Amino acid sequence: MNIPTPTAKPQAGGWPAPTGLPGLPDEATLARLAGEFFRALPGSPVPASTPVPAPSFTSPAASSLSSGEPAVPALQASPAPPASPPGTEGDWRAPEFGVPEAYAAALPTVAPISSPAGVPGSPYYFLSEATAQTNAQQLPASPPGATENHIVAHPFELPGDVALRRVLGELAGERTEQPARAPHPSTGDSRFYFIDLPSAIPNQADASRFPAFDVHAVRRDFPILGERVNGKPLVWFDNAATTQKPQAVIERLVQFYQHENSNIHRAAHELAARSTDAYEAARGKVARFLGASSAEEIIFVRGATEAINLVAKTWGRQNIGEGDEIVVSLLEHHANIVPWQQLAKESGAHIRVIPVDDKGQILLEEYQHLLNDRTRLVAISQVSNALGTVTPVKEIIDLAHRAGARVLVDGAQSVSHMRVNVQALDADFFVFSGHKVFAPTGIGVVYGKRDLLETMPPWQGGGNMIADVTFERTLYQGVPARFEAGTGNIADAAGLGAAIDYVQRIGIENIARYEHDLLTYATQRVSPIPGIRLIGTADDKASVLSFILAGYRTEEVGSALNEEGIAVRAGHHCAQPILRRFGVEATVRPSLAFYNTCEEVDLLVSVLQRLARGKGRPVS
Repeated sequence: MNIPTPTAKPQAGGWPAPTGLPGLPDEATLARLAGEFFRALPGSPVPASTPVPAPSFTSPAASSLSSGEPAVPALQASPAPPASPPGTEGDWRAPEFGVPEAYAAALPTVAPISSPAGVPGSPYYFLSEATAQTNAQQLPASPPGATENHIVAHPFELPGDVALRRVLGELAGERTEQPARAPHPSTGDSRFYFIDLPSAIPNQADASRFPAFDVHAVRRDFPILGERVNGKPLVWFDNAATTQKPQAVIERLVQFYQHENSNIHRAAHELAARSTDAYEAARGKVARFLGASSAEEIIFVRGATEAINLVAKTWGRQNIGEGDEIVVSLLEHHANIVPWQQLAKESGAHIRVIPVDDKGQILLEEYQHLLNDRTRLVAISQVSNALGTVTPVKEIIDLAHRAGARVLVDGAQSVSHMRVNVQALDADFFVFSGHKVFAPTGIGVVYGKRDLLETMPPWQGGGNMIADVTFERTLYQGVPARFEAGTGNIADAAGLGAAIDYVQRIGIENIARYEHDLLTYATQRVSPIPGIRLIGTADDKASVLSFILAGYRTEEVGSALNEEGIAVRAGHHCAQPILRRFGVEATVRPSLAFYNTCEEVDLLVSVLQRLARGKGRPVS
């Protein structure tokens, strides 16, 4: 079939539609291609009257796509039967079909908007934020002389890569024999690629096809890691307090303020539409990131602290009364203790505490004994910020539900280190802070089950959360708007969406594996140092290494490390009850992220060894 070159057509509002690239089909041609494709789905007979050639794809070296850029690797198809002459019906040999970007650019658009200068072109501006993210595989190699990192984690496949290439191959008539697949669990045996799409994305990529996790490439995405402190390269070991931001997040904030800044939901103009799209797109990304069933179960707040207060002052006031019990663990951050104390004092309820063992692990048997018919809520951290202990939240939730209680999970320290699925956990509420997962400060999230959120009253009044107001009564919006009074943190919500995109491109399982190995390495290096006492040695830990050093106050150790450019937290970490369980008031807390290296750990160890030998400044 002939593939005409598309031309720009005037659209409503006077904005031209994207013209695509030379040689790409228009919408009508795409429709014909789709018809041919669906008549030739895997397992369907191909009509004899419609030959479908299977050409070899090569990168369009002569096209404008490759001008000044490396050629795109060719997609080679199986040998093809004789094809119709170029330009005749059935000819799909346009070289652009070998390039996924060209195929994507040729797709029909809906309600296009203009792209301001300097913003990547896209019919939906918020989709362009992905272009600001640097692909680690395209970054230059580590600089000459750079020490190779000790830890190597194998990455998973980039989402959609195999599916995209297979679809492109099928559109061009490529038929590659593949092993028979098991039926999709929800649909049974299906021939439709879009139904079986999840099965096309393997959990683990073939290591021979994808490079190993390159921590030096990741580090180049974080500009602050090039900072110098006291003349030394910055070593950021304070990730449990806050994480650093990749360039993609920084650029997303700049893009918002340069091209999209407006209030949301309240105006019939272009920038209001853009900012609204940015805000709601971020909500959708958070929902998918947490495994929520709907974006309407996601409420934006300032952080995990405000999130817990929201639940305490809405659901808590409704459902917890005199004589009722609230169960928390000894591991909790003050933010998951104080709001419940305030509620208990107000309502006459009681706080009960889950103890931990000498390693800092939850004692599940003791927890079971605390549950009774007066238990209304269990509030538990998934990861301890002070010790790094990973708690058995699934078991804790299941036991609480059997007792008729609801569960709030504080995920501030978990979302950057491990995969979270709130539906699999069956959590009633889940909260986290954006700045702990490489997003800006001032943005956080409450996830709540839809049926619970719909019964909860607003906790603040004002604009945006109302449907109608008279001087006699107010009608409130549905969820989640009823909990977001006033102007939200729109820009930082967009930044949170960009941070989630970045984390997912790296792969949360890759991050978890690398950080586990790095924590193991750090523990093995630090623990033998004379005078070191590790606080919190749970079998299952995230990237926190908490300790004290005999002869030194924690702030002195922190100061000595700072002189070498190493940033750690020294203090009680807003978790005084758990530290007092171990007989201390403060610890030194290096906390790791996936951009830290074994070389940085070695530098930390060298300073601690010097202090242990008495060359530091001892306690007077």
